[in-house]
Amino acid sequence: MSAAALLQLRVAGKRAAAQDIVELTLQALPGQSLPAFDAGAHLDLHLPGGLVRPYSLSNDPAERDRYVLGVLRSAQSRGGSAAVHEQLQVGQTVATSAPRNHFPLQATPAQKLLLAGGIGITPLLSMARQLAREKRPFRLHYAGRSRERMAFADVLDAAPLAGSTQLHVASDGGAPDLCALLDAQPPGTELYVCGPLGFMDAAFDAATARGWDRSRLHRELFGASAAPASSANPADRPFEIEIASTGQVVFVPAGCSAAKALQEAGLALYTSCEQGVCGTCLTRVTAGQPDHRDQYLTPEEQAANYQFLPCCSRSLSPRLVIDL
Repeated sequence: MSAAALLQLRVAGKRAAAQDIVELTLQALPGQSLPAFDAGAHLDLHLPGGLVRPYSLSNDPAERDRYVLGVLRSAQSRGGSAAVHEQLQVGQTVATSAPRNHFPLQATPAQKLLLAGGIGITPLLSMARQLAREKRPFRLHYAGRSRERMAFADVLDAAPLAGSTQLHVASDGGAPDLCALLDAQPPGTELYVCGPLGFMDAAFDAATARGWDRSRLHRELFGASAAPASSANPADRPFEIEIASTGQVVFVPAGCSAAKALQEAGLALYTSCEQGVCGTCLTRVTAGQPDHRDQYLTPEEQAANYQFLPCCSRSLSPRLVIDL
C-alpha cells in the first residue's frame, strides 16, 4: 500500500486488557470516517522506526466509529509490540492500512465453534460480538496459561457473551479437551481457531480425525513455522531482481531476503509479518520463476507465477522481473 493510501488515525484509548496485553482504540481524525470491516479482519499498524505489524480487530463490525486492537508484548518481539506498549500514547496520530480479512466469518446458519488460545482471542472476540448481536448460534472457548494473562476476560464474563463463552485456565487445571469440544458440536458446525501454531494444528488435526470437511475449518495465521526450501532449489542461491519500470537490477545474495535487498537498495516496499503469511509485501512478477515459500498464496496462485512474497520467497530463475 502506498503512503498516500494509508489511514491517519488518532490513538483514542489505551488500557491494560491483561498482563502484558494492551487494548488500543483508534479513531478517525476530525472530518474523516473509517472504512468498514468484517469480523476476523486485521490492519497493518505503522510504528516508529519504520516497523509495520498486523493486528486483529476485536470490536463488533457494527461499530463504525473506532477500531479496537489487542496487542501482546511478546518476549520474542522484533520491536513491533514493544513500540505499541512503550511508545504509542493517547492523542498520538498513527498510520495504518485499511482493514483486510483473510479470516472471514461465513454467513451460513451453521453453529460456529470459536477456539482461542492466548492473544488469538482478538479476531474471535469480534466474531463473537457479531454473532451475539445477530442472535446466531455459537460457542467460544478461550484457553490461557493464567487468568491474569487472558485478554478481555471482563468482556467475556458479561452479557451478551457470558452465556456462550467458557474460559479454560491452565493454572487452574482447565486446559481444554479439544476432542470432547468437537464431539459435543451439532452436525455441520464450523470451526474457527486462532492462537499459537501448535494449538491451531491440534484443533485442525482433531477435527480432521473426526471427519470434519476442510471447508468447515478456518484459522488465522500471522506467524509461520519455518518454510522448507523448494525441492528444486534446496539452497538459498543468489539471484537478481529487475524493476520493470526502471530497469534497475538488485542483487539478492544467499542468506538475504528479497525484501531486505530491495529495501537496502532504497526501494519502497512495506513488510509486516516477514514470514509470508499476511500478504503485505505481495508483489507482481512479470518475468522469471519465483520459488514460493509463503503460506498466503493458494497453490493455484503460486503455480501461475505472476506474484510472490519477497519477505520469504526467492527465485528459481537467475533473475525475476517485478512491477514495484
